[in-house]
Amino acid sequence: MATEVAVWVPATTANLGSGFDCLGAALDFGNRFHFALREGGEPVQVVGAQIGGENLAYRGFALMYERLGQPVPPVTLTLELNVPLARGLGSSATAIVAGLRAAHYLLGNPMPESQVLAWAVGLEGHPDNVVPAWWGGCRLTCGERVCLIPWHPEIIPVFAIPEFELSTAQARAVLPSQIPYPDAVANLGALGCLLQGLREGSPELLRTGLRDHLHQPYRRGLIPGYDPVEAAALAAGAYGVVISGAGPTLLALSTPAQADGVAKAMVQAWQGVGIGALSRVSRVSDQGAQVA
Repeated sequence: MATEVAVWVPATTANLGSGFDCLGAALDFGNRFHFALREGGEPVQVVGAQIGGENLAYRGFALMYERLGQPVPPVTLTLELNVPLARGLGSSATAIVAGLRAAHYLLGNPMPESQVLAWAVGLEGHPDNVVPAWWGGCRLTCGERVCLIPWHPEIIPVFAIPEFELSTAQARAVLPSQIPYPDAVANLGALGCLLQGLREGSPELLRTGLRDHLHQPYRRGLIPGYDPVEAAALAAGAYGVVISGAGPTLLALSTPAQADGVAKAMVQAWQGVGIGALSRVSRVSDQGAQVA
């Protein structure tokens, strides 16, 4: 039986505006995790990049053994991280998926992938990052049902990543426990427009579909500079701007011809309010987690 394995997991962007907690897409960059079993010593040794906070890769790894009633072996975990932490690009999902996929492989793949994925969603708390990180592509999740959402090749995701962090816990703490009925209805309509807009590449449908009523009105106040960055992106030709995941990274959707200009405008707008930022023009990737 194998004693080591490497797992690459893509970054993800979740929500995409009106798809709160149910819609996400895999991106063309990610994190690599190498797990090597040891005979003894401390439970986990981490080599390479520092992850800070809870080690979700090891937590996912250990969960697999625990669910199967087996002792968790000591492991050396080597990290190559390209997804910034606490920025709304699915860094926690990469770790959880990597840990579970690695343990599943090392145990001889004893469970259906659907069950292991369900454990990953349970550990993360919501499916919008974990599911596309696992399968790739743009995915809509409703309970146990997962749908692949076509993404038009002329729609380019452009990210502006500020220098400050925002935890998912902070972003969820500002959400109300109840929402007005009209807001729920408006979001249903917006999500329908968004899904069709992603399929067709329709600017009008995308502009409507990116308008959220469930989380963005409450979260945007946690992100200094949101308004000028949004205005700059729209002026540069973006279809719309949304919070990527829990933030603080902002996502604009653009045409290929305007993507670089949108990226530059967003970074300059943040710099204009004294906040450093980086941009990334990306692509939605069909490739989910890879085990080698």
